[in-house]
Amino acid sequence: MSQTAAPDYSYAGEKVERVALAATDVRFDDRGLIPAVVQQVGTGEVLMVAWMNEESLRLTLTTGTTWFWSRSRQELWNKGATSGNMQKVVRVLVDCDADTLVIEVDSPGPACHTGHRSCFFRELVADENTTPSAGV
Repeated sequence: MSQTAAPDYSYAGEKVERVALAATDVRFDDRGLIPAVVQQVGTGEVLMVAWMNEESLRLTLTTGTTWFWSRSRQELWNKGATSGNMQKVVRVLVDCDADTLVIEVDSPGPACHTGHRSCFFRELVADENTTPSAGV
């Protein structure tokens, strides 16, 4: 008989309050969208940031894979459906204002369309001829 670990109902060292989607007033913007930060479960690495509408959020919660709204194509897309790098959803967290989501996933491969593991592979630095302004 195998034992499974109890689900982790904490985040950032605090207990997570489990709430149903229907009982949460998720605040979509005037375009009907909400930003979703996608993190690798276990490591916390930020893989990508994308936009969700109400339908993609419901699909994500019911299918267990990530769905987003493409602002450029004006259509739903299931992350990894073409590449095979499907993101398995572990849980979806909503912030205190209900206007941003964190989606913890198990992502088997690259999350970025460029082939990188994360979309955040570039670091911005100040230009060589730039001097910091006062108070920075």
